[in-house]
Amino acid sequence: MRLPNDYDEHSGFTPTLISAIVAVTLFVGIVLAIVLLQNRSESQNRSGQSVVHSTDSSHSSPIDTQDYSLASEGALHPSDLDFWELYPQQSQALPTVESVQPSSDETQEPEETDPSNDGKHTRVQCKDGTEEWVLISPYLPKHEYDFTKLVCQSGLMKYYEDGKKVSYVGVDISKLQDYVDFVKVKKAGIDFAMLRVGARGYGSGQLVADEYFSDNIKRATDAGLGVGVYFSSQAITEEEAVEEAQMVIDSIQGYQLSYPVAFVMEHAENDKARIDDLSKADKTAITAKFLETIMTAGLKPAIYGDKEWLIKEIDMSKLSAYDVWLSQQEDLPDYPYRFTMWQYSTTAEVDGIVGYANLNVSFIDYSEK
Repeated sequence: MRLPNDYDEHSGFTPTLISAIVAVTLFVGIVLAIVLLQNRSESQNRSGQSVVHSTDSSHSSPIDTQDYSLASEGALHPSDLDFWELYPQQSQALPTVESVQPSSDETQEPEETDPSNDGKHTRVQCKDGTEEWVLISPYLPKHEYDFTKLVCQSGLMKYYEDGKKVSYVGVDISKLQDYVDFVKVKKAGIDFAMLRVGARGYGSGQLVADEYFSDNIKRATDAGLGVGVYFSSQAITEEEAVEEAQMVIDSIQGYQLSYPVAFVMEHAENDKARIDDLSKADKTAITAKFLETIMTAGLKPAIYGDKEWLIKEIDMSKLSAYDVWLSQQEDLPDYPYRFTMWQYSTTAEVDGIVGYANLNVSFIDYSEK
């Protein structure tokens, strides 16, 4: 066993040397620790400066951070912090809100479709001189006539299909034409006559028979013309419409009609009429009642009217089951819906009729209907 003061003479180390080594080791460790702590502090400072700089970079170009690495050495100079020149000058300012607004072309609303050529509207020329573009109903049946197939021969309008005439020419007659020679009318190329039975007074409301009707229907039938009739209504109730229809039924007893019984309702020209205060629904209901009464009697009912009347004054969606006798003299028909007869002239000349005659064309053969 060796005592503490007994040293191995062969170890080469003395207690003094060992103590010196330990002291040096501790000193080096302390120095290294101080250096590490200092480096960590400098790293955090640089990181903080970088964050501040990145916040400002949203308004200018990136700032070169190379000069700031000297901060730990105290080498910064006030001129090194003069970064205002990095912001844009007044002439380089960012665009204002007004300068990035959409152009006037981008803010313009799309132009409305012109109803005159969109194929969905029809022009109504009103008697007061105004006009209106009305939407064409997709629910009412449309006519399918090709008016390039119309031919006017000696003032008489005729319609052809596949080179064959499929139309019939007619006149409408009242006491205004006075005496009519229906034999001459027939020889002039007329196929049928629409004769007025009577009218209701537009002021008095009284039923009045056409004083020429009885003679006209007899002589027109004897001349071999097809015959239809019409009544000029001023009914303001459905009961009056039935009364008018019954007058027609009674007046044609003993005669066979091959053409329709037409209901005519119009405003009086340059005067007040009984029907002026009726609503569209009222006029539609009165028209329907007359036509229903005629149909119940086994006759062929029809509605007479110009384009304005048929589109604006009555509701044809409730009357689409009935034939239409269209009145339009100025141009070819532009009424878009189905019609079977067209009154195309009120100033024609026909042999056998004194003065002006009203001419019509029927697109169907009513004798076979």
